[in-house]
Amino acid sequence: MNNSVTNTARLLGAGLRALLVLTLVTGVLYPLAVTGIAQGLFPGKANGSEVRADGRVVGSSLIGQQGYGLDYFQPRPANGLGENSVNTQYKLILSGATNLSADNEKLVESVRAAKAEVVKENSTADYRVDPAAVPADAVTSSGSGLDPDISPRYADLQVHRVAVRNHLSVTDVQRLVDRHTEGRTLGFMGEPRVNVLALNIALRDLGARN
Repeated sequence: MNNSVTNTARLLGAGLRALLVLTLVTGVLYPLAVTGIAQGLFPGKANGSEVRADGRVVGSSLIGQQGYGLDYFQPRPANGLGENSVNTQYKLILSGATNLSADNEKLVESVRAAKAEVVKENSTADYRVDPAAVPADAVTSSGSGLDPDISPRYADLQVHRVAVRNHLSVTDVQRLVDRHTEGRTLGFMGEPRVNVLALNIALRDLGARN
């Protein structure tokens, strides 16, 4: 009987020691090591790719924002987003697509209305937007609804409106877009793109200097 109790105690003690060691290694040391390496080698990405302006965080380069006024460049529509009805203290956005098929009447009508709105908003006294020139990303949301980038075509289409509303020359605003246009990743992956948040921060700075 005493040997049985002793063996049980030994097994419990060994199991407890193994639990403590594994907890220390996998729950403390490994996370600290990974966090330290990430902070040392990739601090920007490790902290959420934060974008700062005026000494404070104004967003992430990976997450698109809505609500820019017409003085600024507009992002892609975000028709797939909704509000979190569970947490009523904060209006959290829910990432997602519309899940509507290409021939869905609701989607077709929303695209048609969005195109008309893009043409109307971006046409100026001396510049008329050609409806055929409106790119797809100007009237459709991405799969997540959180795309932070727009195509160079959509950015170019907005140049005249942004220039007029900010009392800037079209040349200066176009040059701003060109400077913020990124090519394909590694030269062959994805498409050329313009980060809307970074572009709008640069636009604001340009306006402040003029």
